[in-house]
Amino acid sequence: MLLQQVARGCCQLKQLAAPASLGSTWRHLTAHTYPGELSGGIHLTEEQLGMQALAHDFAREQMLPHAAQWDEQKIFPVEVMREAAKLGFAGLYVPEEYGGSGLGRLDGSLIFEGLSYGDISTAAYLTIHNMVAYVVNKFGSQALKEQHLPQLASLDKLASYCLTEPGSGSDAASLATAAVPVEGGWLLSGSKAFISGAGASDVYLVMARCQGQMLSQQEVDAAAAEGASGSGAGSTVGGGSSSTNGAGGSGSGAITAFLVEKEWPGVSFGASERKMGWRSQPTGTVNLDKVFVPAANMLGQQGSGFRIAMHALDGGRINIAACSVGGAAYCLDYAWQYTSERQQFGQPIGSFQATQFKLADMATGLEASRAMVRGAAVALDEQSPRATLAAAMAKRFATDTCYNVANDALQLLGGYGYLMDHPVERYCRDLRVHSILEGTNEIMRLIIHRQLQRLDYHHLV
Repeated sequence: MLLQQVARGCCQLKQLAAPASLGSTWRHLTAHTYPGELSGGIHLTEEQLGMQALAHDFAREQMLPHAAQWDEQKIFPVEVMREAAKLGFAGLYVPEEYGGSGLGRLDGSLIFEGLSYGDISTAAYLTIHNMVAYVVNKFGSQALKEQHLPQLASLDKLASYCLTEPGSGSDAASLATAAVPVEGGWLLSGSKAFISGAGASDVYLVMARCQGQMLSQQEVDAAAAEGASGSGAGSTVGGGSSSTNGAGGSGSGAITAFLVEKEWPGVSFGASERKMGWRSQPTGTVNLDKVFVPAANMLGQQGSGFRIAMHALDGGRINIAACSVGGAAYCLDYAWQYTSERQQFGQPIGSFQATQFKLADMATGLEASRAMVRGAAVALDEQSPRATLAAAMAKRFATDTCYNVANDALQLLGGYGYLMDHPVERYCRDLRVHSILEGTNEIMRLIIHRQLQRLDYHHLV
């Protein structure tokens, strides 16, 4: 495939000589970004090392120099992301026949780690876009694949994932967006909250609760009003009652996945949220007011939406954890360079044992996070029974640990770390949300415990 060929060539070039533009910092920077034998305990092929190098170089050249401006001015860098798409980064899990790269989860984790070194916020949006493309490829009809995948892989179309609602966050199975059957399809009504790309994306993967039978117009209006109000039956994540045939009702068994297009009548968007971080991508509410969705735009079977959502989130959690690793790697590099140059008490602060211990702990946390993320990615590639457990563990550990690495880097910079003149404060702000999205880390602990019970913990040790 083209991406592997480019990556192989990139890796060979790296072996010959380091680019002059990176100057004397090359050897140090590659210590964390190209870990060599420190690859999280996972053997990386030449192509995989090349992919990582390709992503890292793109991040340094096309993202890092502009990331502060994107953050400050809330610029969504679509054209830069389309340049990334030309390298295959927008259709990582899409087969080559549709213009994608046809890669696995380990490959994706390497690429997102590299991209997030330059800008976490933009790399994170690409993880979401790739997640939607993956779902369309895995669960969509042949017609849907042919219609959407080539444009998603080229980023001619942008995609968003719509699960969370104003009244259902961690309790995702209690979502209230209603899907009412009508002739030829469904009418969707409700609101989705905290949607990355809201208003900018062209297609939206929407989870909605199906009604069991075709309704009269009066019943359609009543169901639409219920969905818009945010009311609905409650259940715990992964629990609750479910209908055996997925026909409708409360619980996760009634939830179905639909692909909705931005320009369809009844689709509207709330104002962009004012956020602490992730400011290079718009986040807002997606409103659906009796939006007609053709039956052909259902993904999977009726009632399979919650399973699809959770399946997609296994990969999403690995990807967001990989973004945490990349962002933390940048912060460690920056702190290492700063403490080598900053003079206090007549010597570099990096010569003090307290600083050395701090850097040692940061590097250890980073490497442990990298190992867990890559191990989880391999488990998902191999369709291991432990994949969900590994993904939840990696997401919980890496997002918490890597935020702490960034926060420690800020501390090492002292007052300068708190200033926007230094990028570490932006990395801290962008990393903070990773322990909240794709399932909060409290929910990750719940999933971990349930998976340990399911797999019989005593046989795992």
